[in-house]
Amino acid sequence: MPKDIMLPTDAFAPAGERGEPQRLAAIDLGSNSFHLLVANYQNERLQVVARLGEKVQLAAGLDEHGQLSEEAIQRALDCLGRFAPFLTDITQQNLRIVGTNALRDAHNSQAFIERAEAQLGHPIEIIAGREEARLIYLGAAHALAENGRRLIVDIGGGSTEFIIGEAFEPKALESLRMGCVTFSRRFFPEGELSEKRMRRAELAALSELANIQRPYQHLGWDDPVGSSGTIKAVASVLLAYGDTSQEGLITRSGLKKLRERLIKCKQLDNVELDGLKADRAKVFPAGVAILSAIFEAFDLAQMRFADGALREGVLYDMAGRNSAEDSRSKSLEVLKRTYEVDTRQADNVADTAARLFTELNRDWSLSSSLGRYLEWASHVHEIGLAISHSQFHRHGAYLLEHSDLAGFSRPEQRLLAFLVRAHRRKFPLKEWQTLPKNQQAQSAKLARLLRLAVLLNHSRPETAPPLPNMAADDDHLTITLPESDEPTLLGTDLEQEQAYMHAAGFQLNVVESPPKQT
Repeated sequence: MPKDIMLPTDAFAPAGERGEPQRLAAIDLGSNSFHLLVANYQNERLQVVARLGEKVQLAAGLDEHGQLSEEAIQRALDCLGRFAPFLTDITQQNLRIVGTNALRDAHNSQAFIERAEAQLGHPIEIIAGREEARLIYLGAAHALAENGRRLIVDIGGGSTEFIIGEAFEPKALESLRMGCVTFSRRFFPEGELSEKRMRRAELAALSELANIQRPYQHLGWDDPVGSSGTIKAVASVLLAYGDTSQEGLITRSGLKKLRERLIKCKQLDNVELDGLKADRAKVFPAGVAILSAIFEAFDLAQMRFADGALREGVLYDMAGRNSAEDSRSKSLEVLKRTYEVDTRQADNVADTAARLFTELNRDWSLSSSLGRYLEWASHVHEIGLAISHSQFHRHGAYLLEHSDLAGFSRPEQRLLAFLVRAHRRKFPLKEWQTLPKNQQAQSAKLARLLRLAVLLNHSRPETAPPLPNMAADDDHLTITLPESDEPTLLGTDLEQEQAYMHAAGFQLNVVESPPKQT
């Protein structure tokens, strides 16, 4: 059954100067636990409506071939079924479901995602490790009142995130492949607990930490903070045994005593400690080993636990989307500066694309949420020119798909990369068919609009040109140009575009209209 259910009586905030509270929900599909958080957002604050957490141990269902077992998938689906009743009054744009390390690693994650999406009626996003770290920091930073530079550590089931930041701005982000579930399977496979096995787990964690140890120490921090289940559990056990002076505080000496106490248990099945929930006991020693290595690598004297992690970060990030604070727009602005994009041309293409979207939306019924991707793709369609003019659409798509873009999930980056890949030359049918089936029809239409916006601005004018007369009917698009005795650049471009579209199975008709009689 779900754990940690919370239904406060003051969940609904009164209407304030900013209007009625906005109801938001996030589901964190973690490698160890799934979490649901429903909250009202108003005046830049979250008021919790419902909080649920359940141990699913998705990472424990990964076999040696990287396949999620049917048992693990069913555990996950059963959990989501219990979450579903809490989502009935949440609008589509106010719900975000994110998957982390186990779903990043699983080769058959798409099969699970399709079943889960069918069950919930909502898309699921797999986020990259550094994006997970950014969202964790956002959630933790909102839970901390103090100023100063912080080191945030979040030990999950399959990965551990490390962030250094000030206020709400991260300075360094990293996600390392070590977690309490994966380390339990790797170092305690038969359930034996010993000094030797603990030390092997700690050395493996130290090996992972070696890549970030010096740069993080060079950047420095004033306040080490831990978030999420493992660190919360460690703090709880230390308090229960009197090994810490205050709630939520972990000291190096207390952690050493806890480590010794665990080794005396000799078997994972024997781990029963005051302050430790039974459903965490078997993965707890691995989490302690990882935390001990972190204390050793960074020479920490203490660390305090803070509420606020990935799911809170997802809600705060969602509240900032579609506004000037949208981290995705900020990421693309950085990308444009990095690759020295011609901003006038990008703005002209974006302006033309927006007018095309409005003009044809009556016929094509395009999703307004996807319109953002057309706008973003217009602004970055030329970033590949920084690498080479030859095949620059391919270079740009590669950069967009594989860069760490704050705010974007992997599916979002893949869609953006596809639009840039598809904006010129042959239509990339192979890449198009790898997109989710429910996204293919509209993504093809967006790509066709971007292609036309680029063609209409081929001469790189000072300002975006007027649109020709256009009409659309399903996959058929008709463009009417003024009659001309001489070939024009636009007419020549559109002839070639007709051939590209025909080869891809789409129809583009270009007709000429005689000049109006006066």
